[in-house]
Amino acid sequence: MSDYKPDAAIAQGDGYTIVERASLQGRNTFHVPARAELLIDVRKPAALAELFGYAMLRTQPLLVLGEGSNVLFTRDWPGVVLAIAALGIRVLDDRVRESRGDSAIVRVEAGENWNEFVRWSLGHGFAGLENLVSIPGTVGAAPIQNIGAYGVEVREFVAHVEAWDRQARCLTRLSNHDCGFGYRDSVFKRQRDRYVVTAVEFELPRRRELRIGYAGVAEELAALGVAEPTPAAVAEAIARIRARKLPNPALIGNAGSFFKNPLVDADAASRLRSEHPALPAWPAADGTVKLSAAWLIEACGYKGIREGDAGLSAQHALVLVNHGHASGAQLWALAERVQAGVRERFKISLEPEPLIA
Repeated sequence: MSDYKPDAAIAQGDGYTIVERASLQGRNTFHVPARAELLIDVRKPAALAELFGYAMLRTQPLLVLGEGSNVLFTRDWPGVVLAIAALGIRVLDDRVRESRGDSAIVRVEAGENWNEFVRWSLGHGFAGLENLVSIPGTVGAAPIQNIGAYGVEVREFVAHVEAWDRQARCLTRLSNHDCGFGYRDSVFKRQRDRYVVTAVEFELPRRRELRIGYAGVAEELAALGVAEPTPAAVAEAIARIRARKLPNPALIGNAGSFFKNPLVDADAASRLRSEHPALPAWPAADGTVKLSAAWLIEACGYKGIREGDAGLSAQHALVLVNHGHASGAQLWALAERVQAGVRERFKISLEPEPLIA
């Protein structure tokens, strides 16, 4: 890509900047080289009204990007990358506790870092998000993926999501119900061409029963010498577990768990567990059963595999990693090999969590 000229802003407006032929290598946690024909950083959601009036946003492929922690670029992006960079955290309504048991509505702009917001919530006396600590990405990306970890999903705390509706050409607020949350899913993910998330309103409690039943959490609290856990202590325990299990994207390119845990019907789960008693499985919605993708991958012998600079982490079989100079296409080719191997042995199709762009 030596033929590319340095990035330079070609236009600026009230709350946005446009860069032509922009590098995306520093904007994705796989650290793979890629370019966008146009990159637009949006600092004020109100600017979207002007921007979506431009033909380029209506006619060219559009990708909305946060911190790039949930995307694998397999090529240069042939259109517009829209990065929502609006910042701010405000307590909108602290009177909810009168009717709902000591909670508050907190508005967070989409560009805020998710982990920093979790730490902010704990520092301000709120509970609930402690199990979601150390997840990379922005607040705006959280409801799109319905991020979850250690027995908690973000949908439990989302009151409303503010988004630019490309069909209606205006900002709109979607209720929790209208967000259509599912396992690592939402209406924002299913209708990527319609909504651009600009802010999220959370209902955060000050008191909540801690969820420490997930494997390893209670043991980590004990190792920390915590006899009576608090939300902050749970966050510390989970942050330590994640640091041991998951490679740091700042040190080795990755996007966390690359494959979803597959959902199967009860009969299929029963058959698989009769053949493989060690296969971890958990009850899920609608009578389905969630299987451990990591176990399936490791059973196929793929944990720690490496092809050039593309590999699967030796720390965790779910994590696709860039050991240095792998391209997005090389990483995706390895992921497809893993998918094929699991499908051949277990008749299970693994789906990627990140967007493959």
